[in-house]
Amino acid sequence: MHLDATFFALVALIIFLGIVAYAGGFKTMTSGLDTRAERIRNDLEQAAKLRKEAEALLAEYKQKRIDAEKEAASIIAAAKADAEEYAAETRRKLSESLDRRTAQAEQKIAQAEAAAIKDVRNAATELAIAAAQNMVAQVAKGATGDQLIASSIQAVKNRLN
Repeated sequence: MHLDATFFALVALIIFLGIVAYAGGFKTMTSGLDTRAERIRNDLEQAAKLRKEAEALLAEYKQKRIDAEKEAASIIAAAKADAEEYAAETRRKLSESLDRRTAQAEQKIAQAEAAAIKDVRNAATELAIAAAQNMVAQVAKGATGDQLIASSIQAVKNRLN
């Protein structure tokens, strides 16, 4: 058999591995790997836990956004309803105000007509009294005529007013 450098390298590797195994190197190496695997497993569990929390927060914020949008829509709807109600109330008040002013104007016109009619009647009464006075004065002269004129004037005044 021919012994070359490869054979001696193999023998040296086997001896080295035997020394490492005897000294507990494999146990240290496996315990280090186990520790590292445990740390990685813990990191993965923590990452999964954080992911679940993040998903829960995302769902919560999505729900809050939906709720906020609904609330904004209800606020807008309420504002529109209030604006329409205010506009209707304003139209109603304006209509009532116009009706009141129209009624006041009609009342003032009626009062002015009544005053004008009264003034015309008074003027006609005065004219009639003056005409009657002139006619009676020409027909009846003296004390009897004066008394007759005074009573006639009083009677005409009472009837016309």
